[in-house]
Amino acid sequence: MKRNHNILFCALLGLILPFSVTAAEEDGATDLASAITSGKATIAGRYRYEQVGVDEYLEVDEEPQLEHDMAHASTLRVRLNYRTGQWDGWSAFGEFDHVFHVLLDDFNSHGGTSPSNVDEYPIVADPKGSDLNQLYFDYGPNEDWKLRFGRQRILLDNQRFIGGVGWRQNEQTYDAFTLNTKAISKTALSYSYLNQVRRIFGQTVPAGKAALDGHLLNAKISVSDGFSITPYYYLLDYKDASYLRSSTATAGIRLAGSIKAGEGKVTLLGEFATQSDAGDSPLNYDADYAHINGMWAMENGLAFGLGLESLGADSSAGQSFRTPLATGHAFNGWADMFLTTPTGGIDDAYLTVKYKAGKWNLTGVYHDFSSETGNSDYGREFDVSAGRSLGDRYGLLFKGAFFSADSDSSYDDVDKIWIMLTASY
Repeated sequence: MKRNHNILFCALLGLILPFSVTAAEEDGATDLASAITSGKATIAGRYRYEQVGVDEYLEVDEEPQLEHDMAHASTLRVRLNYRTGQWDGWSAFGEFDHVFHVLLDDFNSHGGTSPSNVDEYPIVADPKGSDLNQLYFDYGPNEDWKLRFGRQRILLDNQRFIGGVGWRQNEQTYDAFTLNTKAISKTALSYSYLNQVRRIFGQTVPAGKAALDGHLLNAKISVSDGFSITPYYYLLDYKDASYLRSSTATAGIRLAGSIKAGEGKVTLLGEFATQSDAGDSPLNYDADYAHINGMWAMENGLAFGLGLESLGADSSAGQSFRTPLATGHAFNGWADMFLTTPTGGIDDAYLTVKYKAGKWNLTGVYHDFSSETGNSDYGREFDVSAGRSLGDRYGLLFKGAFFSADSDSSYDDVDKIWIMLTASY
């Protein structure tokens, strides 16, 4: 049942071939030494307290899965980076992170990163340790072309399929080669080849990295002043045996934009994708994805939105739509109950309310979760956040997620709260 997405891949890749790279512009530093010394260094810190409470539903005489029903995590990320100046179209960037556990470490950082005495705590996926997060070289011969190779952050569209998992303290980056071009009128075309994904668990455990042959093709085409259409194709062919089930071919199209509505504006999104197994995957399935969303933002700072996101399932194969490289925390509720799509798929109907009160940005989201196939209710979730800047360099965020499982589902009730402080220099 493997679908042949090669036609779409070749068609999009063919948009690149008629265009050639011109000679470098004479901008930037006059020699390599001055390009290195004229760069800019920054340091940033992000402290976060996270509390996770799990209320497990148990059958009679059944043992609880967790010995402890509450986790407390106090973590601090320190980030150092340096960007060189430009020399003959070339520049470089490096970024180094270290995550500390500060006083409280009663949590399971997951992926084999925790000692055995804390494995029975709820998960807070913020292991301690150091990471060379990014190290890449850029070459921009002119304004229309940019090449990047090395360890890098890749964020495509809203990060539903390809992202950086930036909410976690150690984010996800890629050993990759990326080409971006605007040589085609009204089109921003991106192609990336992925050699390895460096996951949030760090490089000291097997779960922290995965080798693959990945091809990411994304073309954002402006169709009017307010709207764009983006066809894309993502082929992920994993090489490590433990990741072969994540080998997928995903082809889709996304329409996004905004229109005026009275004294405000309405932002609209419509997206559809289809996915099948790929490479050496032992699976054989086809599944679809769909997402529609509308948000009305008024000039008084109030905004309302409605959306429906559906990750489908192939009931005959017992498999569902996969998003192994997504920034999953941004979707299907902040409690992170559905980072892995259930076998029956998931339909997430959600309502969003936002309000800007002075320097505070307030957000509330209500989710209703059910299966995409069959007739199962998973539960409901209410998310809330309040954040603001403190001057030019500091930020403060309060955030909570409260998931209530349906009595007939296999999920537990989960509550999470966060307090986060950020600083950058």
